[in-house]
Amino acid sequence: MKTFIKNLSLSCMLAAALSLAQSCTDQLELTPVSSITAAGFWVNEENANGALNGMYVRFRDEASNNLFFWGEARSETLSYGLQASEGRERYFENSLDPNFAGPNWLRLYTIIHDANLIIKYVPGITFTNQANKNNMLAQAYSMRAYVYFVMAKTWGGVPLVTEPTEGYDAETTFKQRASLEEVFNLIKADLDMALGLFPNNNLGQSKALWSKPAAQMLKGEVYLWTGKKTGGGQQDLTTALSALNEAASASGLALLPDFDGIFRYNRKGNAEILFAVRFLDLEGGANYNSTLYIRDDEIPAGINPATKALIGQGGGLNRMAPSAIVRNAFADKDQRKNATFVSINIPNTSGGTSYYGSAVMKYRGFVDPSGRRFIDDVIIYRYADLLLQIAEAKNALGQDPSQEINQVRQRAYGTSFPEFRFVNGTQATNDEAILQERLLELSFEGKRWWDLIRFDKAFTKVPSLQNRANQRHLELWPISLGTISLNSKIAQNPGYGN
Repeated sequence: MKTFIKNLSLSCMLAAALSLAQSCTDQLELTPVSSITAAGFWVNEENANGALNGMYVRFRDEASNNLFFWGEARSETLSYGLQASEGRERYFENSLDPNFAGPNWLRLYTIIHDANLIIKYVPGITFTNQANKNNMLAQAYSMRAYVYFVMAKTWGGVPLVTEPTEGYDAETTFKQRASLEEVFNLIKADLDMALGLFPNNNLGQSKALWSKPAAQMLKGEVYLWTGKKTGGGQQDLTTALSALNEAASASGLALLPDFDGIFRYNRKGNAEILFAVRFLDLEGGANYNSTLYIRDDEIPAGINPATKALIGQGGGLNRMAPSAIVRNAFADKDQRKNATFVSINIPNTSGGTSYYGSAVMKYRGFVDPSGRRFIDDVIIYRYADLLLQIAEAKNALGQDPSQEINQVRQRAYGTSFPEFRFVNGTQATNDEAILQERLLELSFEGKRWWDLIRFDKAFTKVPSLQNRANQRHLELWPISLGTISLNSKIAQNPGYGN
């Protein structure tokens, strides 16, 4: 199969062509499709490769902003920036409602539709190599599982669409929300299919495609969630730990000594990555860090030279910024601090300094003659995340999580590690340490909100949710009025009105 990198530009054009073969699935209001188009397209391996790349293009569209909003924006990591927030404060203030509900699920269904097309048509296509065919199907099943997992964590039960829609039928077009159990049953079944189809345990060169280790990590995260949140208990937690250990056994995985290097444009597909969404020059727009950095004319004249050197050339718009909770969480000896955010203080009239603003450093891109380019890959899964999930699963099963926590800390603190060595404690204190380590390691990577929900700590850790523990409906997002208007069978999440 041609690599994703070589085919991505072509796939952008193919994606437009394929839109003829995909209906308005994103609205769950599906229009007829020409049978000639479908029959004429799915005829050979090259066509199938184009369809696969189109699926990843649409996934990139969601990863550019929406995965971050769903996965982190409602947590304690964000606050007001220097620019107008344009409503983004509704996330970290947790004041969403059906009128302002954040990104909806509509475009996620286009990705599912792409996966459904591959799952339906690829088995009937002759490939030069059966392993390539199986690998393509495995990627489609993995992608469908991941997207439904995102939706289940965000909204709970959602309509299940498992066949491409190639004609219009009101009975099948307007679907009710399936139960959460039904959604997770599909997710787990898809992962079993994917893991049975991947021809080997290789990560792949680019790390921009689903692979068996990445799917194993997804399986581990899914079973961690159901073990903790939906009554799966010890059985699901045991399955999670087994899957995570399988992912960790992949050849070539390692923690990069240089934490900042994980995110750099010229280090794409590095040894720490299991799976990332590929952004390349001249393909697609900027990633979400363009709204978390700082524009040149916002950098104050009195800035400390060392801080100015960290920022370099400005860019983007500082519409949200690292919160005081994050800024105060890092020890100065932690190499992750300067690689995660920069805090700007300026002289005040008392002879000291006052806080001015801050910016996220992780996906800050690079500078060329056109300015700062925010096109670093958006990481879905990496090795440090995997280690901390293993620690979480171990602790939930009453095992010692020290080894994995200390691997992460050793990279973070270097020669100062002995001061920060983790020592096994009670299950509750271990959980607190793991959750805090995930804050330090993974801030601004689109993980924190879902971490807080999984650990049942959102109403403790998020300032805007404190003293609101009786409003448990806020763990789920509201469904937008626009989404409901497209399908009268969609019921609103409890607590958000009719």
